[in-house]
Amino acid sequence: MASVATSADRLTEAWELGPLRVPNRVLLAPLAGIGNWFVRLQAKRYGAGMAVSEMVSTHAIHYGNEKTCVEMLRIDPRERVGGPVSIQLFGADPAMMRSAAARVAEVGADAIDINMGCPVAKVCKTGAGAALLADPDRAVAVARAAVEGAVGGQGALPVTVKLRSGLRAGETSGFDLARRLVEEAGVAAIAFHPRSAAVQHRGVPDYTLAARLVESLGAPVILTGGLGDAARVREAFAVTGASAVMLARGALGNPWLFAELVAGRERAPTPAEVVEELHWTIERAVEHLGEPRATRYLRKFYPWYLARLQMDAPSAKHLQAQLQQSETLGEVRQLLQARPAALALAV
Repeated sequence: MASVATSADRLTEAWELGPLRVPNRVLLAPLAGIGNWFVRLQAKRYGAGMAVSEMVSTHAIHYGNEKTCVEMLRIDPRERVGGPVSIQLFGADPAMMRSAAARVAEVGADAIDINMGCPVAKVCKTGAGAALLADPDRAVAVARAAVEGAVGGQGALPVTVKLRSGLRAGETSGFDLARRLVEEAGVAAIAFHPRSAAVQHRGVPDYTLAARLVESLGAPVILTGGLGDAARVREAFAVTGASAVMLARGALGNPWLFAELVAGRERAPTPAEVVEELHWTIERAVEHLGEPRATRYLRKFYPWYLARLQMDAPSAKHLQAQLQQSETLGEVRQLLQARPAALALAV
C-alpha cells in the first residue's frame, strides 16, 4: 500500500469517473438537508473536485413536487467551475428511479448517486436507503433503472451508489452488494462507508474492509466515513487505496479542509476568515430561499462556524444563544460584527 506522503500527493490528481474527468480526488459527500447548491459551491471554492447534492426523493421528482424540482434540483452555473456536480437520489421503486434519473439528466447534472446507506428510519421504512442492503435484488433493479434513465444531452451520465458495509455490526452485505451493482447494474463507482447502518456515525470505520473492496471491485471506490481532519483523510486514503475520498461531517463549517488537502493550506482559518465565510453563507442562503426562510434555515449552520472562532466556552455559548434567537438576519449580522473585542476581528 502507498505511504501517507505518497497518497497525499495523489489526492490532487485528476481521475476518471465513467466519461467524466474529475480534477482531484477530494469530494463533498451528500449531506441530508444541507447539501444544496450553495453548500456545494462553497466546497468547490475551496478545492473540492466534485460535489454531491443532499438526497432527493425519487417519488417527489416523479410526481413533480414543486419545492423538490425547483429548489433541490437547482444547479447553479457557478458550481460547474470546480468540477462535476452529482445529484443523489433515494427510492426503492425502479420505475420511479428511472423517471427521476431522466429528470436529473434533463436539469443538467453531470452524474447521479443513489443512496443505499441512509440509516434514518423514515427513509428505511419506505424500503430505500440502507433498507436496500436487505433486498439486494431490488437494489440491483433500482440501480439498473437509474443507469437506464440517466441519459442527458451529452450521453449517459455515470451512476454511483453510496453504501454502508451492512445493516448491523459485523455484516458485510454492502460489500457483497457492491460487486453486483457494478457487474449487473452497470454503476460506475461505489461510495463506501465502512460502518454498519446500525451504528450510524459512531465507532471506528472498518478501513480494512474498504481496502478489500478496493482490491476486488472492478470499479473505483470512493471512501467516506470518519474523515474528520486532514491527517485522518490522508491516512485512510493511503491504507485503503481508494480512488477518492468524500468529506461529510468534517466539512461542515470547515471548507478550509478542502484547501488543506488539495491546495496545501497549512494553517487554520483566522476568526476573521470564519466570520467572512459565514457572511458569504448568509448571503447565498438569502439568494436561495429569501430572507424569511433563510433566517430559520441558517440556525443549524451557526454552531459549525462558532466552533472555529477561538472563543472561550461561556462566550461561545452566549453568542450561540443570541444567534439562535435572532428573528432577522440583520440582527445576526450585528451580533457577528459586535462579537467579543478580544478576538480583534475585522469583518
